[in-house]
Amino acid sequence: MRPSVDKLIEDVKRASRPENLGMILVHNGIVRGSSRSGKTVEEMELDYDEEKLKKIVSEFESRDGIEAIRVWINRGRLKVGDDIMVVVVAGRFRTDVLPAFEELISRIKKEVVVEKEIG
Repeated sequence: MRPSVDKLIEDVKRASRPENLGMILVHNGIVRGSSRSGKTVEEMELDYDEEKLKKIVSEFESRDGIEAIRVWINRGRLKVGDDIMVVVVAGRFRTDVLPAFEELISRIKKEVVVEKEIG
């Protein structure tokens, strides 16, 4: 069951040193009705590698300026409009958090998530 974004943000705040917390970004990926190529998507099958996820999150949390990260990824057969994942990244400055946020989401999609669109 997907945790609320508010809960994830509160978890991140508790895990962070307040003096180093200047920004929290949230990504909520959702199943779209079409693929990047324009093909209609009705459902998708989703799974992920938990060990790879832990390793990547640990790597990003050790970066200068990053205070805490929380990631939730859905599993199973998902319909259009269902949540795929929620990623929360907190850190010191926008210049620390924005690049890490974008790279983390890309790496999760490329290295951790296994998806199959069904249409």
